Amino acid sequence: VQLQASGGGLVEAGGSRRLSCVASTRTFSTTAMGWFRQVPGKEREFVAGISWTGGTTFYADSVRGRFTISRDNAENTVALQMNSLKPEDTAVYYCAGSSQATMTDRLGMYDYWGQGTLVTVSS
Repeated sequence: VQLQASGGGLVEAGGSRRLSCVASTRTFSTTAMGWFRQVPGKEREFVAGISWTGGTTFYADSVRGRFTISRDNAENTVALQMNSLKPEDTAVYYCAGSSQATMTDRLGMYDYWGQGTLVTVSS
């Protein structure tokens, strides 16, 4: 499974950005998907996750109410809509897929990783 993330860039605080991730797999509809982020010197952290069907979503406390994860199983894509961005949201964002669970926020449960896309939020 290959994941290709895109959509990163520079955005002002308070602005919005939409990240997208395309998966090359026939089993996308049975792959839980998530977004993680990482800043230099820190561990990769969970941001948002979505179940196989898209019926259940969950978020880190730091982004709940500002970010929205969604998926399109017909297009093999998962997106992360980020609103009200803050400078502390600056990070490399990774999309990830898990064949081990219907949905999970545990980094170790994700088997597949995209290459990362950098989001920089200026103050």
